[in-house]
Amino acid sequence: MRIRPTLSWTPTGEIAPGTTDLGPVAEALGAGGVLVLSGAGISTESGIPDYRGEGGSLSRHTPMTYQDFTAGPQARRRYWARSHLGWRTFGRARPNTGHLAVAAFARQGLLSGVITQNVDGLHQAAGSEGVVELHGSLDRVVCLSCGAFSPRRELAGRLEEANAGFAPVAAALNPDGDADLTDEQVKDFQVVPCALCGGILKPDVVFFGETVPPRRVEHCRALVGEASSLLVLGSSLTVMSGLRFVRQAAQEGRPVLIINRDPTRGDRHATTRIALPLGAALTTVAERLGITPAPMSEPPLENAERP
Repeated sequence: MRIRPTLSWTPTGEIAPGTTDLGPVAEALGAGGVLVLSGAGISTESGIPDYRGEGGSLSRHTPMTYQDFTAGPQARRRYWARSHLGWRTFGRARPNTGHLAVAAFARQGLLSGVITQNVDGLHQAAGSEGVVELHGSLDRVVCLSCGAFSPRRELAGRLEEANAGFAPVAAALNPDGDADLTDEQVKDFQVVPCALCGGILKPDVVFFGETVPPRRVEHCRALVGEASSLLVLGSSLTVMSGLRFVRQAAQEGRPVLIINRDPTRGDRHATTRIALPLGAALTTVAERLGITPAPMSEPPLENAERP
């Protein structure tokens, strides 16, 4: 089933302003059983922009939709050229203090799980285990014909071979790894097919206009049902893929706490929204709980292997 993508959200009615009081978050984490739901806002301090915050990519960029990607070769050429260039930048991104704090909370047994809407792998690079990648990951590629999965680094090598010397200067990078390039810059880019069957390759991510796999949704719903509370980090909750879990938690009587500088579509379901930068906020909460996040000493292996 394909849905029309939701790219923006405008608040309706009166929404309570955010607070700077981190007490409720520290209290919830101290009690344990917290389920984290993270969005693009947690990765902005790693140099990856978000979609809708101040200076967000949607102000200048329309993300690739599933319908466009499958419609014809020109759209796929544009996508893979831009994504191939963006992949190089993603490979240099490192987890920030927000990712490290989440991993530290998990090591202390305070979390029941982590669901992320991001496709950058930074939670895992920071040391978080069992992360549910709601929208998939740019680290993997899937063939739309035979269904085979393969590592993105293998495709990157094949694309490098097919496009020797391809090194345009991008205007900007987007949260989905898509670099801003002009049609002129991508017109000669060569797309490679599946090495097994010659089919169309797609990153193993949920494009706008595409639905999250039902089993993944049910797994997330089960995690919400088992959690003591839901902590949303850096998500505007504009798209239903994340908002539904906030609604579920609220309907089941579980506290919903949101840390996001701007209002979100889920604010009316939340017990509190803290309007603070994520890295500093989560570091402060960790200090209150007597937790010291482990620093990153070496680049993640997968990132180090990226071209």
